[in-house]
Amino acid sequence: MSTATTPNLSRLLAIMARLRDPERGCEWDCAQTFATIAPYTIEEAYEVDDAIARNDMAALKEELGDLLLQVVFHARMAEELGLFSFDDVAAAISSKMEARHPHVFGDEADEGQSREDRWETAKAAERSSKGATSAMDGVALALPALMRAEKLQKRAVRQGFDWPDPSGGSAKVYEEIQELAEASSDEERVAEAGDLLFAAVNLVRKHGVAPEEALRQANAKFERRFRGMEHLAKGRFAQLTLDQQEDLWQAVKASERGETA
Repeated sequence: MSTATTPNLSRLLAIMARLRDPERGCEWDCAQTFATIAPYTIEEAYEVDDAIARNDMAALKEELGDLLLQVVFHARMAEELGLFSFDDVAAAISSKMEARHPHVFGDEADEGQSREDRWETAKAAERSSKGATSAMDGVALALPALMRAEKLQKRAVRQGFDWPDPSGGSAKVYEEIQELAEASSDEERVAEAGDLLFAAVNLVRKHGVAPEEALRQANAKFERRFRGMEHLAKGRFAQLTLDQQEDLWQAVKASERGETA
């Protein structure tokens, strides 16, 4: 263990070691594997994001602790298998960050490159050193589909595969809408729906908007407005006709704009 480890981090590492002790530990913790813990790791990352979105700093502190526990848990299991330790994890990311910032930690001059260009160049070199043979290598399969679509498209863009302006993306969206309408089987509909969503991600990206953030905001807006309709309907929303529901939707939108519907 590194001498630079803080007392509280040392305590956390010791707690995890005790929990995983075959004789004195917790039966549940001892039974876990990388695969069974992975869903919790993903969940905790989303809860960190949620605390940030709510600007709840007390919750953020707690959720970051929960996420750190996941790292400690994985590192402990790896150490038990003789693979690597928590200290090795910290050393690896430290080396990676220094390598990705040569203009900060090294002698390499910042030759007018953007932060994103420097970062992607460094990551591409890392992937190549690990045997990557395609620009698509290393885009995690476990990412949310919307986020993964954007990352795949950005990789393609860096290889020059992209429309010069949003008009190409717009035409592709219309094309995919038509192909979805013409699909004649469930299999075709699934395929064409996927193509439509992928094209929509590309169009949004071409307008300089992060698709994940845009959809997050749209979700929040829809939920807020739907709750507003329910409030106006006073418990009778499901009994209203579609036209009556639409009237409530317009009333809620007008209220948000400070207008009278």
